[in-house]
This record gives sequence, C-alpha cells and structure tokens, in this order.
Amino acid sequence: MSLNSHAACPENEKQALLNFKKGLIDDADRLASWDPHHHPDCCRWFGVHLRFLDLSGNKFEGLLPHQLGNLSNLQYLNLGDNGPPLLNLNLSSLPILDLSYNNFSNQMDLRWVSKLNSLVLLNLEGNGLDGPIPDFLRIMTSLRHLDLSHNYFNSSIPEWLYNFSTLQVLRLYGNELQGDISSAIFNIRTLSELDLSWNDLEGKLPRAAGKLCKLRLESLAFSKCQLSGQLTDQLEHFKNLKQLYLDSNSISGPIPTSLGQLANLEWVDVSNNLLEGVVSEKHFAKLTKLWDFRGSNNSLVLRVNPNWVPPFQLRLLQLGSWQIGPSFPLWLRSQKHLEYLDISNSRISDVIPRWFWGLSTQFRHVNLSRNQISGQIQYLPRSQVYFFVDLSFNNFSGPLPRISGNDTFAMVVLGLANNLFSGEIPYCWIKWQSLRVLRLDGNRVSGKIPISMGTVTKFQSLHLHNNRLHGEIPLSLKSCTNLVAINFGENELNGHIPGWMGHGRPNLIILILRSNKFGGNIPDHLCALTSLQILDLSNNHLFGSIPRCISNFAAMMFMNLLPVVIKGQFLEYGNTLNLVRLVDLSRNNLSGEIPQEVVNLQALQTLNLSQNHLTGKIPKLIGAMILIETLDLSQNQLTGSIPESISGMTFLSHLNLSFNNLTGIIPTSTQLQSFNESCYAGNHLCGPPLKGCRGSGKETDVKNRAKGIGKGREINWFYVSMPLGFVTGFWCVLGPLVFNRRWRITYYRVLTELWWKVYDFVGKF
Repeated sequence: MSLNSHAACPENEKQALLNFKKGLIDDADRLASWDPHHHPDCCRWFGVHLRFLDLSGNKFEGLLPHQLGNLSNLQYLNLGDNGPPLLNLNLSSLPILDLSYNNFSNQMDLRWVSKLNSLVLLNLEGNGLDGPIPDFLRIMTSLRHLDLSHNYFNSSIPEWLYNFSTLQVLRLYGNELQGDISSAIFNIRTLSELDLSWNDLEGKLPRAAGKLCKLRLESLAFSKCQLSGQLTDQLEHFKNLKQLYLDSNSISGPIPTSLGQLANLEWVDVSNNLLEGVVSEKHFAKLTKLWDFRGSNNSLVLRVNPNWVPPFQLRLLQLGSWQIGPSFPLWLRSQKHLEYLDISNSRISDVIPRWFWGLSTQFRHVNLSRNQISGQIQYLPRSQVYFFVDLSFNNFSGPLPRISGNDTFAMVVLGLANNLFSGEIPYCWIKWQSLRVLRLDGNRVSGKIPISMGTVTKFQSLHLHNNRLHGEIPLSLKSCTNLVAINFGENELNGHIPGWMGHGRPNLIILILRSNKFGGNIPDHLCALTSLQILDLSNNHLFGSIPRCISNFAAMMFMNLLPVVIKGQFLEYGNTLNLVRLVDLSRNNLSGEIPQEVVNLQALQTLNLSQNHLTGKIPKLIGAMILIETLDLSQNQLTGSIPESISGMTFLSHLNLSFNNLTGIIPTSTQLQSFNESCYAGNHLCGPPLKGCRGSGKETDVKNRAKGIGKGREINWFYVSMPLGFVTGFWCVLGPLVFNRRWRITYYRVLTELWWKVYDFVGKF
C-alpha cells in the first residue's frame, strides 16, 4: 500500500472506518492499527486507502456493518474470502467490487449489488451459487468485467448476457452450464477475454461469420466443454488473439493453416481432442510470439523440413502421441528457452543427438517416453533446475547413466523404466536429495541395491522390479520414511524380509516383493503399516503362519469415501487414488490356518493365498469381506465345507477353491453357480455347477476332474481389470455418484493439490 505523505484522511471517512470496525468480530485483532490514538491519519491504517480498501482473506465473523457505505469515494472494495452476510450497502459510486469466495447461501443475498450503478467490475467467483445465472445481473449492462467462475450455475447461458455491449471480460469457467454456445456470444464486440471452460456445454464450436473481423478477443477458452465439430478458417479473423484454449473436447478434423496467421498468438492448447491430419510449417508461419503450444493426445502428424527453423522460441511444448519420427526432431535445436518438453509416444526410433541435453539451461520437464529411442546415456543432465525426466519405454542400452559424486542433482522424478539398461546401479546417490520418484524397473540391471540409496530420504516411490538384482535389502533404506510405494518384485533378492520395513512408514500404501528368494516368516512388524493397500509377497520361500495382526491394515478395513477417478468418471471410492486393495501371499510355503482376523479386511478386493500349505477351514465369516472381487485359495490343504457367508460376496468375479480337501454342497448365489467347474475341481464338492448330490448327502467326487487345471495359476499383482471387469455390480452401487456434478466440479478444483498422487499411483503403476 503506497500513501502520499502529504495526504490526510478526511474526518468523516475516519469515523466511518471506526464505526465499521466496531461492528466486526475481529478475534485475531487484524485491525489493531485502526486506532486514532495509534495513528491519527487513517490513511496509514492497515488495508486503508482513500479510494482503495482491501479486506480480503480476513475471515471476519458477523454482519457487515452498514457504515461501510459511508465511504463514498471508494473506487475499489475487496471483501473476498471472508464470509459474512452482506447488508444493503450505499456504494452507488463504487466501480470495482470483489466478493469472491464468500460462500453466500443463496442469490438473494446479492440482489443489492444490482443497485450499484457505477459498477464496471464485479467478481463473484467461488461463492457456491447454484441454479441459473442471477437474473438481477440483467440490468447491469455497464459492466466491463464479470467473473462468475467456480460456482454451480446449471442453466444455459442466458440470452440477455449477449446484450452487454461494453463487456470486456467474461469468466464463467468451472460451473455446470449446459446447452450450446450460441454464436450470439460474438455480438459482444468489445469482448477481449471469454472463458467458458470446465462446463457441461455441448454441441459444435460457435460460428460467427461476418462479425469476426471486428472482434477484439485476446483470450478464448472453451476447455473441457464436450464440444464437437471442426476448427474452421474463421480463426484467421481473430487478429488480436493471444491465448486459445480448446483442450479436452471432441473437436475433430485437421488444424487449419489459418492458425499460422495469428501473429499475436502466445499460447495454444488443443490437447486431448480427436484432431487428425498433417501439421506443417504453414501452421506456424507467423507465430513469432508463440511460447506455449500444447497438442498432446491427438492423431496428428508433424511434417516439416529437416532444416526448418521455427519463427518462435518456446518455453513449453507438448506433442505427446503425435507422429514425429522416425528421426529425432532437429528443429528443436533452435529452441533455446525450453522449460517443458513432451514428445512421448511419437514414433521416434533414432538416437538422442549430443546437443540435446545442453539445449536449454531452463529444462525442468523432459518426457521422451514410449518411443524406440536407442543408444547409450553416458551422463544424466547436470542442470540444477531439472525437475522431471522420463525416458522410460525406449530401447536405451548399456550401463545406467553415470553419477558423479561432485554433482548435485535437483531432480524430483527420474524414469528409466522398461529399457535395455544393464550392469549395476550406480553407487553414489548422496547428492540426489530432491529425488522423490525413481523408476529403474523393467531393465537388465544386476548387482546389489546400493547402500547410498538410503541417503535419499525424500524418496516417495521406488521401483526396482523386474531386474536381476540380488542380495539383501540394505538396512540404510530404513531412513527413507517418506516412502509411499516400494516395488522390488521379480528380482533375485534374498534373506529375510526386514522387520524395520514396518516401522516409521505411516504413508506406505504399496509394498511389492513378489518373485524373489526371500525366506523366513512374514514379520509381524509389517502389520504396523496401517495405510497399506497393496501387499504382494507372492512366489518367495516364506514359511510359517500368516500373522493374525493382519487385521491392523486399517486401509483395507474401511472405505473413507474420498474422490477417485475411474476411466474418467468421478466417483467416491476410497481414501487414495488407487483402485485396488490387494493381499497376495501365494506360491510360498506358508502353513497353519487362515487367521479368522482376515475377515476384518472388509475393504479388500483381492485375496490370493493359493499354492501354500494352509490347513483348517475357510473362515466362517469370510462373507463379511463384501467388496472381494478376486478370491484364490486353491492348491492348499483346506478342509470342511464352503461357508454359507461366501454367497454374500456380490462383487465376486474370480473364484478359485480348487485342489483342497473341501466337502459338502456349494452354497447358492448368482456368482457361485456362474463359475466354471474348474474353480471347484480337486475337492469333494457337489451341487451346481458340479453334478447334483446323491441321495442322503453323498457327494460326487470330482477330485480327479480337470486335474492340473489349477497348476501354475498366477495372479498379476495389479488387478486393474478386476474393478472394471465386474462393471454391472459396481455401477449398481456406485454409479449414481457419477451424475452429481457438484462432486465432479469439486474434484477438478483440488486436482492440482493431488498431482503427486495422480503421478505416483495412476500414471506410474
């Protein structure tokens, strides 16, 4: 706040402020400086200017005192992010009013705003308003800036809004608006910014032939609006356009070459559409000011001269899923200011040129994954600003990149998975203190896990699976207490599973040690992992009994109803962004009975205890695990009958009880009779789907039927297909949640806060 030293606060305004303060409940005493004894000049009080008053973000309680209306010279009033109900304020000369994020209970609380005849800027963003766009705005035709974004308006865009002849900025994004976008929107010739993104609008892109040449639009945003149709050459008439956002729609057809005539264009986002065709040099002919281009996830082909020198200098480029290859794009060499580059899945089958890693000193994000890039990587880039590097799913070979102990790396995500790297993991990791996600899985890496990896205490996600690593898990990893996911499966690791893995890891959700050579008992300490959702210790040499403390896996006991995305649908499903709660202890030498405590894991979806030496009966109350979709107890020595409670597992889509010593009648349920006979083979069972029971309880012996069917059966640790496979039962229970638009909008608003979880738990598994 800047003040003129020669200015003095008028006495009437000082008194108005003091009266206003008296009417507030200010427990935090933020307005302590509003005291004539502290300073007689109210212009020096906190938040005060003769024409400017900003009281946003103070969370005042109680009614807003009407004395505020006595500040007749106010030019700017910001009451955003507070929350008090408002009175009928007499501010008829006020031009700028910000009431954002106040959570008004209904539109009636705001009708007094329509009496502010001098208002040119009105911000009602994030107030939780629903229903149609407020009708009282109809008479406020002098507005130049109207922001109604992040509410729950669910009507069509009213026709009267198109008559605001002086409107320059219209923001309606993040609502639930429906219907088509009328071409009448272009009747507002003064409009410079139009944002209708993140709504339920549909239909084709609006056309406005004959009017476009007079438009002043600088920013046009129709992102995430379910729009269809094709882009047309009308784009060339938007001469002033600087920002164009059309991403996440169903726009099809080619990108018109007229895009290249928009000389003022700085930002283009057409990603996640159905665009197809060829993009050439003509599409960028006059785009000298372009610095951000996003076009990923379309079926476009980039066809330019190998010696092409673009007219722009980009900071961000996303061309994921375009056809760029087979050659590495040499024109990138001219882009000296790149910070973000994504050319993943672009059919490049070349080597990375030597100049690439020195291309930009500002590189923060490099994604070259899912190509066929070959060759060796001698060194990782040494830039201090690198944040994300993903070279996974390529054909890189040779040793892993060397790591010098003299270099400090600021990298947070490093993905080298699913290549042809060989040799040992480099030893020196002490300078990688920023690293959170490391993926070396799916290579031919051998040797031991380096002790120095334990110095990377910020590790959240560590993937070394599907390699040729041997030896024990180093004790140094005990220091990595921030781990959320550990996957060391499909190696040749041996020794005992360390008990310390269960200590000091409250956030560990995924622990996968499958297909190694671990021996000994399952340590009871693992039961302290109360957040665990995936435990896979299958195909090892473990013996002893299953710990009874398994019921301590609290995350497998309850469904906490937080947002999760399934196939793009917003549902309330679980307490993280994972879809699966899984316990797989199959193909070991475990003995003893199945602990009764396992039935407490009522949120479990997959339980595989097959190919062990388990005895005793199936827990009587196993049916309490109502969300189970996959249950495999085959090839053990279980006895007794199949519990009747199992018929209550209405989500069950995969069952295998074969090759035990079970007897009696198969309980009746829709699922149990629909499974193949092989699911019950090798037992003394009867009843559908097997042959009927004889006479007085004598059962049909099918012990030798389909012998060998269950041999070698292996369940993949990540049953992503299971929740989707049993779609009918799933939608019957949770389907209606999809149609609550308010939940969906709320999810989108917090999406940025969840990006780490999205990356770790969706993108990387």
